[in-house]
Amino acid sequence: MYKSDIEIAQECVMQPITEIAKAANVDEKYIEQYGKYKAKIDLALLNDTNRENGKLVLVTAITPTPAGEGKTTTTIGLADGLKKIGKNVTVALREPSLGPVFGVKGGAAGGGYAQVVPMEDINLHFTGDFHAIGAANNLLAAMLDNHIQQGNALGIDVKKITWKRCVDMNDRQLRNVIDGLGGRMQGVPREDGFDITVASEIMAVLCLSNSITDLKERLSRIIVGYTYDDKPVTCGELKAAGAMTALLKDAIKPNLVQTLEGTPAFVHGGPFANIAHGCNSVMATKLALKMGDYAITEAGFGADLGAEKFLDIKCRMAELTPDAVVIVATVRALKMHGGLAKTELGNEDLVALEKGIPNLLRHVSNIKNVYKLPCVVAVNRFPTDTDNEIDFIIAKCKELGVNTVLSTVWAEGGNGGIDLAKEVVRLCEEEKGDFTFAYELDGTIEEKIEAVVKKVYGGDGINILPAAKKQIAQLTELGFANCPVCMAKTQYSFSDDPAKLGAPDGFTVTIKNVKVSAGAGFIVVLTGDIMTMPGLPKVPAAEKIDVDENGKITGLF
Repeated sequence: MYKSDIEIAQECVMQPITEIAKAANVDEKYIEQYGKYKAKIDLALLNDTNRENGKLVLVTAITPTPAGEGKTTTTIGLADGLKKIGKNVTVALREPSLGPVFGVKGGAAGGGYAQVVPMEDINLHFTGDFHAIGAANNLLAAMLDNHIQQGNALGIDVKKITWKRCVDMNDRQLRNVIDGLGGRMQGVPREDGFDITVASEIMAVLCLSNSITDLKERLSRIIVGYTYDDKPVTCGELKAAGAMTALLKDAIKPNLVQTLEGTPAFVHGGPFANIAHGCNSVMATKLALKMGDYAITEAGFGADLGAEKFLDIKCRMAELTPDAVVIVATVRALKMHGGLAKTELGNEDLVALEKGIPNLLRHVSNIKNVYKLPCVVAVNRFPTDTDNEIDFIIAKCKELGVNTVLSTVWAEGGNGGIDLAKEVVRLCEEEKGDFTFAYELDGTIEEKIEAVVKKVYGGDGINILPAAKKQIAQLTELGFANCPVCMAKTQYSFSDDPAKLGAPDGFTVTIKNVKVSAGAGFIVVLTGDIMTMPGLPKVPAAEKIDVDENGKITGLF
């Protein structure tokens, strides 16, 4: 009988979080419990432990399609598979955003028999991190507008304010608003807008911070707008950083939970990968590395977004070097890249697969040849996949010198990830990478954008619109040219056109806007129409979610 993700999760007999902490080599004095099955970990543990770092394994994927790839599910199943073969393993994941949970995507805590639990808590309020981030973001917005109301000593031009308010919900109505209406005592009327919390720079700042001191310094550097003579105005100048840090002092501590099979999981932070850098926090990754001999982590969307940013931004800032990369693919998704409709995926079609497989091969080539890291392809197997289709993928990857392993973790949990676990161990122990970034920081902003487009996306070059050229010149003059670039791009294509599936070539990427996230420490490059505040679909997932008189939640998936 088919069971939904939430039914499987609710049947799990969870271990007390104190037992999970022991499995993760975390002494009880560093645990701050949130009930029986969740805890935050004191940051002092990182300084106090003398454990050596384990092996760092990144799980990424092909370009996403509506057919699904199962990246988080594979990440969790791989960790459980490593545990099955006797390895001391931890997993580091992002926290889900309420917006997608109630929108199209649903939950983001894995699926089937490869999940992190308590699933309902993780997908809903968890330990309140996102609420704290939203409060800090909106405190800064309130202090900015109050400064203007109280005389505007810094000379802020209300037409050049870049800081938006945020809420962790898909609410298109708030994308563009006019506020401060109602008379002189009600504020200064101006155009304003909301981002979803995971698109806030506070989220990126929290996830890239190494300590509370680092967090406070990064918050101080955030640029909220510009003066009448185009000088940047920072959070530090508004004297908001201390209070914001006070709001975030607990949110910066990584959360500890468990997989269905009792593997320790650090679930912390969650910036979107098509807008921000798409990775869980540096603190969580570093804890996972210290506490496990193998630390398995994932980055959002396809490898052109999540993995690129994990490698070029996060690893650079946190001085991390991955030991191996897993690229998740499905036969179904590759056939969609080959032109098949979602309704046609159940039949064997080697022609469509041959048209779609270049997408996988470009991602594999990027990891192997651009970043020079050992990798394996994990094919998330579905019952409709035929042996001919699987053999075709294995043969094509073999030509690039990369092995392919079948994964059945959705149906079998850790047992379905044992073969993948063995190949990951082999890569970590026998194949040494020569980790290289896609670009160096000393190039111009244009050169770095072009390097990503040519090397990673497979494009011919970039087309910078006049407004973006002006912004690049201003940011260069302000001293931000040496920052890494964070590409804001559609997740559905290597290009900036979501309709170009597979592995397109002969395209250029249009750069519409360029702005600095000075606190996060990167330049955000906007291509195409990237929504920083999603909307709900015609039938939101929220319509199916309910709770009974005993507090049992249904309909969450």
